[in-house]
Amino acid sequence: MKSYFVALAVAFAPFVAAHYTLPDLIANGTTFADWQFVRETANHYSNGPVTDVTDEAIRCYELDYSATPGETSIATVTAGSTVGIKGNGAFYHPGYFSAYLSQASPAANSAEAGTASTWFKIWEDPPVLENGALVFPSQSIDEITFTIPKNVPSGQYLLRAEQIALHVASTYGGAQFYIGCAQLNVVDGGSGTPGPTVAFPGAYTGYEPGILINIYDLPSNFTSYQSPGPAVWQG
Repeated sequence: MKSYFVALAVAFAPFVAAHYTLPDLIANGTTFADWQFVRETANHYSNGPVTDVTDEAIRCYELDYSATPGETSIATVTAGSTVGIKGNGAFYHPGYFSAYLSQASPAANSAEAGTASTWFKIWEDPPVLENGALVFPSQSIDEITFTIPKNVPSGQYLLRAEQIALHVASTYGGAQFYIGCAQLNVVDGGSGTPGPTVAFPGAYTGYEPGILINIYDLPSNFTSYQSPGPAVWQG
């Protein structure tokens, strides 16, 4: 019996190791410590994903919805600068990456921030079709970087980084969401009007062709990956 459980644990280990968190903000040329500016997530030990797009966890996956925001610091960044998120390991799963901002009211470290339809997409990294198969640019790296739009108004924001892992997404609820929300104070901004805006939960139904997809058996008429969520704001 003992050997059975040992064998089971060994067999299961690669799947556990393949999960990850997004704990580190990259800003001002520095990769900061775990959870210094990123709200600590409920999977900080398990590394497990969110799979229910209707659950409140799809927003920022906080460990504690009321306490975690206030326990997390706010980083000051400049509009137009490069920021990013680093994982606690390589992004092993193939998937779609995106980043959103939400104006934070009353502050980035408040529990109310990001709870309305205030999220707008600022970046995405979709898979590309090559020789009839999808290729995932961000797979197996451990960080993503992108630009805070130059025309975003100054103020406090939540930055939401997300990977939708698609390796078992051929059935509803199979897609895995890995999420991290950083708390920002954006300075030297512009006068743009970000949009379109969405809410989390609410942005996804789970039936979008970019979420419910068999990446290993694409339809014969498949031409390109369809990104879920709103279009990227070109600010």
